Amino acid sequence: MKGREQLSKIPTLALQQRRRGLVKTLPPLEETLRGSLLERYVTCGNRNCKCAHGERHGPAWYLSVTLGVGQTSSGVLALDQVDRVRKWIGNHQQVKDSLDRISAINRELLRRERIQEKGKKKTA
Repeated sequence: MKGREQLSKIPTLALQQRRRGLVKTLPPLEETLRGSLLERYVTCGNRNCKCAHGERHGPAWYLSVTLGVGQTSSGVLALDQVDRVRKWIGNHQQVKDSLDRISAINRELLRRERIQEKGKKKTA
């Protein structure tokens, strides 16, 4: 709980500002993609081909997405899609990281509200 301990030392206003800042830095959500980008080199099986002597064909780029336990979907990407897909996967990771940080801030703010409410009930 190292993160929670650090957040507990930050003033409430600063936490709220940090939360707003995180929201502002989110990438466009329509440019996010969950998955992995895989680079593969393959052999074709032709004995006379260069790949039979160690120089494989490729790279071929694949997008792989885990759909559930034991379920994976993958497909070949065109070379001109690779940079965009790489960016979208990075955006997805940034969104996940930001949401985790926002959630931690919200948990800390809720904890403070609960403590404040308890204090009000004791004085009343």
